Amino acid sequence: MYEKILVSLDGSKESECILDHVRMLAKSCSIPKVVLLRVVEPYSPSLANYVGDSTAREIGEKEHRTAEEYLSYVADILRPHCGGVETMVVEGHPAYEIVEYASRNGVDLIAMSTHGKSGITRWAVGSVTRHVMDHWAGLLLTIPPAGCRP
Repeated sequence: MYEKILVSLDGSKESECILDHVRMLAKSCSIPKVVLLRVVEPYSPSLANYVGDSTAREIGEKEHRTAEEYLSYVADILRPHCGGVETMVVEGHPAYEIVEYASRNGVDLIAMSTHGKSGITRWAVGSVTRHVMDHWAGLLLTIPPAGCRP
């Protein structure tokens, strides 16, 4: 059915709501590979102007290491229930990078939690999930934060 599921996580508890669903799907369907993806945004030029280029670069590197550690922790939780679990940290705009990674790497299904924002908040901030829905031609599993088990 599926060979590779991409799970997009941003480090929040809301984004982790998808994990129980992915675990059950991967286990029941014997899916050989689950990729946990975390997109970190590059440091802005205004930050470099304020704190200096080397400090801004250090902040970016620290954020990247933190993202790797987080994904490693999540992967350790999933490994007993899933076939192969990989982690990937990429830099860029989250909505764009999720679709690009999935397109370039033979992903069958993208799984992600929505953050449940609506109205003016969603309009002002934008929706990563909405962008993925609009630009990903493959299968997409989304779970609202209310889909979490207590």
